[in-house]
Amino acid sequence: MAAVSGPALELIGARAALGRRTVLDGVVLTVAAGEVVVLAGPNGAGKTSLMRGALGLIPLAGGEARLGGQAVSSLSPGDRARRAAWLPQQRRLAWNMPAVEVAALGAPFLTGSEAVARARRWLERLEAGHLADRGVAEMSGGERARVMLARLLVTEAPLLVLDEPLTDLDPDAQLLVLEVLRERAQAGAAVLASLHDLGLAARAGDRVAVMAKGRMAAVGASMEALRPQVLSEVFELTGAWVETRSGPALSVERAVRA
Repeated sequence: MAAVSGPALELIGARAALGRRTVLDGVVLTVAAGEVVVLAGPNGAGKTSLMRGALGLIPLAGGEARLGGQAVSSLSPGDRARRAAWLPQQRRLAWNMPAVEVAALGAPFLTGSEAVARARRWLERLEAGHLADRGVAEMSGGERARVMLARLLVTEAPLLVLDEPLTDLDPDAQLLVLEVLRERAQAGAAVLASLHDLGLAARAGDRVAVMAKGRMAAVGASMEALRPQVLSEVFELTGAWVETRSGPALSVERAVRA
């Protein structure tokens, strides 16, 4: 991992617009080494814009984004790549390459054989080792999703930023991916991931950051960030925390509208 000082990711009063639409409005957020922060919010809340702004993929109109204590605007593309790995929501693959070669693309800083060996290890950890030599165009959406996650993990970057990493995965695979992300945090990485499933968000994050209309509506431990008032105001849901054998779990249903 690249050496960093300060939080792995920091947004300070970040503002951004796409065309005439404000997508970030004074957002403040930090993600530290060793923690998993989950971004939650309805469609169009600004989750993807937050992640792209934090990585310097869209310009900020105000405020600042920092990676490892340094302003993103001062970092070269290579420096950004060493500090953060990015899994976008749209994960297109143009060529029918073997899965192991696609995953190895995440480590251009290694020799070819080293990158392939690391790619095989991560495919195995994602229970996709049997896919290593199969072309990605011949796979299901869920199989390709594991390959793209392996490409992210191959970087072994100090910050992992993932936009909807559980898309196309079945429930067992979703839990596996969250387990792997937790392992990366325990190994010292910082993890920021957006999730639509509030139950999984509550389960996966050390903290949950809830966005609404480009602003941060709540940030904190799951039971605080996803308290009934936030569920009602942001998601239009009626929710409550219930005790289970595995600990507190979130129960939600659509709010009754007059």
